[in-house]
Amino acid sequence: MGMGLQTLATGIDTAGVRLAADIMMPAEAIGMVLFAHGSGSSRHSPRNVVIAEELHRHRLGTILPDLLTWDEAAEDARDRHLRFDIGLLADRLIGVIDWIHAQDWRRGRPGSEAGVPPIGLFGASTGAAAALVAAAARRDAVGAVVSRGGRPDLAGPALVQVAAPTLLIVGEHDPDVMALNHDARAQLTTRSDLLMIPGATHLFEEEGTLEQVASAAAAWFGDHLRKG
Repeated sequence: MGMGLQTLATGIDTAGVRLAADIMMPAEAIGMVLFAHGSGSSRHSPRNVVIAEELHRHRLGTILPDLLTWDEAAEDARDRHLRFDIGLLADRLIGVIDWIHAQDWRRGRPGSEAGVPPIGLFGASTGAAAALVAAAARRDAVGAVVSRGGRPDLAGPALVQVAAPTLLIVGEHDPDVMALNHDARAQLTTRSDLLMIPGATHLFEEEGTLEQVASAAAAWFGDHLRKG
């Protein structure tokens, strides 16, 4: 890619379990973005992979974890109850944030004096609610949040505790989620913005719409995570 991108496939110990995760760090990264995928998805979400690739081009590292273990994912595929357990998913994200802070980083590699890169959270669908709850719980650690087609309403009372600047991205033709995001933004007490992507539906499958999401996310994280 011409950016010194380093791939670190690993397992992360968090909240009493070990989660599979893909970590990618460009050289001289200005920050790191932790992803929270949506209902029934995983770290292999093709939409999140596209967005992660755009973040890499803006010198942002990414962590795409599975928020459920293999056994839990198999259970959830049968009854779909864990994907809506926002408390569980948020606890896993908080654990990953703490794991990040327990590492030393230099050019994306553990084992240096360079310190912890600024952390952003990117959440999709129900993952957005978990990201906001985690941001509220780790106010000093999370520098920015972006939600794609998210359900911030499911974050409940945690919304008013979020300190990180938050960007809510919704498709023009996703009226129910748009209304929920409008209401959630009214509860946020931090800097926030609501971006409507013209012509997009909930999954941003229309040509060029996901690229607009990726560009907006990269700009938001770049503005709020950049050191100095």
